[in-house]
Amino acid sequence: MKTQQKGTERRENILSELRSASGPISAGQLALRCGVSRQVIVQDVALLRANGQDIRATSTGYLLQDAGLSSRVFKSYHSDEDTAAELNLCVDLGGCVKDIFVYHRAYGIIRADLNIRSRLDVRRFMEDVSSGKSTLLKNTTSGYHYHTVTADSEEVLDLIQQALTDQGFLAPLTDYEPVNFWEDN
Repeated sequence: MKTQQKGTERRENILSELRSASGPISAGQLALRCGVSRQVIVQDVALLRANGQDIRATSTGYLLQDAGLSSRVFKSYHSDEDTAAELNLCVDLGGCVKDIFVYHRAYGIIRADLNIRSRLDVRRFMEDVSSGKSTLLKNTTSGYHYHTVTADSEEVLDLIQQALTDQGFLAPLTDYEPVNFWEDN
């Protein structure tokens, strides 16, 4: 455990750790790195959020939302067997699949963070699903679902959109959907 840091310095270190991370970092890991308790980290993250930092809590830790990246939402439809192909296509072209969400007519929007950045992440996700721990969220809406994908540029997102179209994974929007995610707002 490191020597305890002062608050301002510690919060800067937390931001630095989150910026350089390839995935979520737990409060426990940050506590060890900063030489403080987990609760101090939770309070520091609350202060950072209050000061405008876009830090998201996931089931496996904290993520700093990707500043400066382009983002697009894609509506998809495919079989369970094509899930890995869809995700691999996105990451192979330089995208990060941030989440999955569905529009359920009774429940509204149901969203889950994914943060899939690599084929390894895809493999782990598919292993979790195939192990029987859970089922794919898309199946609550007969296969229709959305992904928020981030990339370094709009050009990369254009490549991903074209590849999803070529594979037949993109689905048309329906009249009850409130936003056309593919148009500039």
